[in-house]
Amino acid sequence: MTEPLWDQFAALLPPRGEFDPTHPWGCHRRRIADRVVFDKLLQVLRFGCPYQGVSDSTCSATTIRDRRDEWIRLGVFAQLRRIALDAYDRIVGLLLDDVAVDGAITKAPGGGEVAGPSPVDRRKGPEAIGTRRGIRHPTGPGPGRGTPPRLPATGPHSRPPRRSRPAARRHHRAPRRRL
Repeated sequence: MTEPLWDQFAALLPPRGEFDPTHPWGCHRRRIADRVVFDKLLQVLRFGCPYQGVSDSTCSATTIRDRRDEWIRLGVFAQLRRIALDAYDRIVGLLLDDVAVDGAITKAPGGGEVAGPSPVDRRKGPEAIGTRRGIRHPTGPGPGRGTPPRLPATGPHSRPPRRSRPAARRHHRAPRRRL
């Protein structure tokens, strides 16, 4: 299926040897074929999955990214995009002038009971202020509204420090014996 795309794209790539010529002798591996990387890169572009999702024993995610960057520097990656879109347009029919894409999550203006609550709304609004530990304070503007001042930590309103029991005095029920 990708053979015609590969033929067009391979014609754009400069010729390369099987080994990287910048490495000294004896400490380099064979270069992974451009065709393998091309097929993996098409999977990433087509399915929108991460590079780790398509990497396997034939080609690592790092190799896919490195080759992509190399092809971008050579200027052939933009041409690959154009070739792929033209092929898709011939096979399926793609009119990008009529496509509108929006990736925002917002509350529906009509909303209603059918829409349900927003999945990102944790319902922490003004009505939740001061409801912890059973303390409720009126909110909003006006006299006597808002959060009351905090009591000082020392002075006549402070609590005496809490005394902990020694560990030996704690009551503990012995485990039951099973028969």
